[in-house]
Amino acid sequence: MIQFVEKKKCVGCNTCVQRCPKGCIRLEEDEEGFLYPKTDSSLCVDCHLCEKVCPVIFRKEKRLPLKIYAMRNRDENIRFRSSSGGIFYLLAAAVLARGGVVFGARFNERWEVIHDYTETLEGLTPFLGSKYVQSRIGNSYRQAELYLKAGRPVLFSGTPCQIAGLRNYLGKGNEYLLTVDLICHGAPSPRVWDNYLGELLEKKSLPGGRIKEISFRNKKQGWKNYNFVIAGTEGKEQQSEIKEWISEPGSENRFMQGFLGDLYLRPSCYACPVKSFRSGSDLTLGDFWGIEEIMPEWEDKRGTSAVFVHSEKGVEIVRKIADKCDWRQSDYGQVVRKNPSLEVSVTAPRNRQYFFAHWKEKSLIPFIEEMIKPLPQRKWKKLIRKFIRILKSGRKYE
Repeated sequence: MIQFVEKKKCVGCNTCVQRCPKGCIRLEEDEEGFLYPKTDSSLCVDCHLCEKVCPVIFRKEKRLPLKIYAMRNRDENIRFRSSSGGIFYLLAAAVLARGGVVFGARFNERWEVIHDYTETLEGLTPFLGSKYVQSRIGNSYRQAELYLKAGRPVLFSGTPCQIAGLRNYLGKGNEYLLTVDLICHGAPSPRVWDNYLGELLEKKSLPGGRIKEISFRNKKQGWKNYNFVIAGTEGKEQQSEIKEWISEPGSENRFMQGFLGDLYLRPSCYACPVKSFRSGSDLTLGDFWGIEEIMPEWEDKRGTSAVFVHSEKGVEIVRKIADKCDWRQSDYGQVVRKNPSLEVSVTAPRNRQYFFAHWKEKSLIPFIEEMIKPLPQRKWKKLIRKFIRILKSGRKYE
């Protein structure tokens, strides 16, 4: 029976819930907005299947990728709608072309992030672009299993912990399954996101209408200088023009600041059990940060994907899409230097506990600003070094 003492020992992958043959495990939301399993012991038959599929209890070994590539989609429209180089779309399209099914994260009608699947190219669009919220995985593992048993190819994309959960859920390898995870900084609270969005829309006094798109990383100003954008229609008619209601530089958007400041990540993200490619994925995708230093001729401000290949299936599908993208082989040491999240968990800020103790009683947006206002550690170190230099020089500190 699944039991845990510390919340950092649960990644919220929902694997135990989907694997339980008696349905005696359910997920409950805690005060921080994260889901955790709760077991009805009266229904439990002590089969221990829930424990056997847990990616925290049964961790895989560290790996190094077989190959690493810098890649970008030649279709500039797809590349623009993607957070980096638009490679996920090519991989997914290749699977769909074989009569397959693609699983990914999308927004639902309430702008919560959920896992879903599609069997069409048109259905891939909602999966494009980063969504910095922990998705509700639902019954996706069971659905994927049914398609695999029917002999259909399945591409399943998700965070490393979600892919680790899927791998454990399915057990032995399946020839029809292709798994794709991402370079993960951490998973923010879905409830913080929900409250933030509601407060933001109210604060901006937006016109009556409907949200049509939310982009955490809109690239109109470039790949690195991305904007947080909310677009919608001002009228209720289906043909109403879609306009940008909100467009803020990512560096100034409060939700993104709190996310990148590690303020409201899931507790397990501060001690991630699947770093260093332990998820068992076939491919890992992410931003090729540092491309301007490693391959300066490739820096065009429109985004480049770092693609890590871990299996022969990964090698095979990368070959299939090679004629639809620009690519160059790279070196792991160069890439990890600018992407430390591949190997290292972030550190919980000291004010995280205070934030979650008071966030529901305060106006969220100014409260996030208050929590991220203290000088970063590196600035304090800079000031300390300056003070030491002044002392050594014998000058008075002014």
